[in-house]
Amino acid sequence: MSIVISHLSKKNTGKLFFYALLFVCTNHVFAQKNKAAFSSNNYPNIFLKAGYKKADIEAKVAKAYYDVFEGPNKVYFEVGDSMAYVSDVKNHDARTEGLSYGMMIAVQLNKKDVFDRIWRWSKKYLQHQSGPREGYFAWSINPATMKKNSEGSASDGELYYITSLLFASNRWGNNTGIDYYAEARRILDAMWKKDGTGNIFNLINTEYKQITFVPEGGGYKWTDPSYHLPAFYEVWSLYAKDGHEQFYKDCADTSRAFLHRACDSVTGLNADYTEFSGKARTSRFAPAAFRYDSWRVPMNISMDYYWFGKDKAWQEDYAKRLQNFFRLKGIQSFDDQFNVDGTKPEYILQAGGFKKLRHSIGLVATVASTALINNNKSSLDFVHELWNNKLQPYEDGYFDPYYDGLLYLFSLMHLSGKYQIIKPSTN
Repeated sequence: MSIVISHLSKKNTGKLFFYALLFVCTNHVFAQKNKAAFSSNNYPNIFLKAGYKKADIEAKVAKAYYDVFEGPNKVYFEVGDSMAYVSDVKNHDARTEGLSYGMMIAVQLNKKDVFDRIWRWSKKYLQHQSGPREGYFAWSINPATMKKNSEGSASDGELYYITSLLFASNRWGNNTGIDYYAEARRILDAMWKKDGTGNIFNLINTEYKQITFVPEGGGYKWTDPSYHLPAFYEVWSLYAKDGHEQFYKDCADTSRAFLHRACDSVTGLNADYTEFSGKARTSRFAPAAFRYDSWRVPMNISMDYYWFGKDKAWQEDYAKRLQNFFRLKGIQSFDDQFNVDGTKPEYILQAGGFKKLRHSIGLVATVASTALINNNKSSLDFVHELWNNKLQPYEDGYFDPYYDGLLYLFSLMHLSGKYQIIKPSTN
């Protein structure tokens, strides 16, 4: 630019400089907006884009947190002076799924006491301290009797525990009563020691580089698409510092490729359980279909898109396909279970004693999260549908403040820019 300016009159030099500066600044802003959040630290508030006021958005998230953690239908219960658990109240148990979700919500919203309480309870009552399962967690316990419903682990619980502990280490440090980093490393280091002794394995199938349904027996050889969180593996590669950084990066890429295969090329739907190939797997619970576990997949893909942005082209196409499918089914009325091709399943999987299809707020929430991917203005129709829904009992009495509630809160956090990669403090 300096060579060009030297050949122009002084009269035009100032004008040229102004336009050049404007061009550079405009392109910088555009580039920052289009960079993934890890690089830009820009977490979009889609509710603002949809026309809602900032104060109303803050109130919406705060109300959802109150409902899930503090209100009359809460799923969070304190025990004594230093512990607490999250319960699937309709099934009368506490699960590593909900406990680790509670920790992730707490660290994201900077609620250290809540985080510490859930971790202490999880560690005391669910984490195995010895034997082949050492470091892993029993996935379900009855909090009334403190009897474990299973000694085995569900791999997604450990996935969330590790990631939330790494974030806690970055946010609060490790000198305030709990060494969060050491606790995360304990789970990871234990994971890498699992070699099949006692029929217990790594959380991740090391041959296929995919998370297992359970790290035990035959469950080591297949997977659950909703457990595939490439964004979390990226976090591990950055902050775990356990010498397996490249493996975690490979797992992230493998999960992205897996989701291409697992999600239907027309509807975008996926089965609850699959082989590592992405082929649907019929379980002992029900024939293969898009059901409760599957609801999480749109939210997980949305998070990976705006956090790291390494698979944008496919993810943008996925969001369009998925939204088109649910739009055709009726944004205000779509059901919560489908065959992967979009047809109505013959078998309806019951929940809470009810065996019926419904317009579930949990699925409404995760579908709305794909507005983080699809910038088309029509995406906001799904955001408005979420905004207008309430976490409350249905007309027939069915109510799930646990699973519906947690997915609802997660999605509100995503869409308001409150679910972030927590980097180490610079203070």
